[in-house]
Amino acid sequence: MSTNPTTITIEPGTPFIDIERVLDAKPATVFRAFTEPDLVKQWLGPRRLTMRIDEFDARSGGSYRYVHSDDEGEYRFRGVFHSVADDQIVQTFEFEGAPGVVAIETMTLDDLGDGRTRLRTHSVYPSVETRDAMAASGMEEGVNDGYERLEELASDLEA
Repeated sequence: MSTNPTTITIEPGTPFIDIERVLDAKPATVFRAFTEPDLVKQWLGPRRLTMRIDEFDARSGGSYRYVHSDDEGEYRFRGVFHSVADDQIVQTFEFEGAPGVVAIETMTLDDLGDGRTRLRTHSVYPSVETRDAMAASGMEEGVNDGYERLEELASDLEA
């Protein structure tokens, strides 16, 4: 198992969340994990939740909707893919429990040239307050668990 850390940067006074992690996998493998619904379902979100994908069309102009669930209830998310390229995806992200609070997310894959990939995401929220609410919602647990699961999946795909 990798010991690569996930870095989450939330600067006070800005509506941004930046996340970075180096993965021990090639960019093409990481891209597949972000764009193929059967793979997305295996890593996105906290380990304690189950995931159902209602829609996932990872192409420019496509959209997605998925549901995480546990004994407490369901948590629905949706968005639109604005741009999908081999090294970058730009999409919206909306938690249906906070309708109208839409973030714009840019995910970038940097090929480190040694079979590793630097994964960076930059999320822009409508305000500092909505960004702070997202940060307080358990997002860190979901990101850390999800990226660990992503690393495990990518390693399996490359084996």
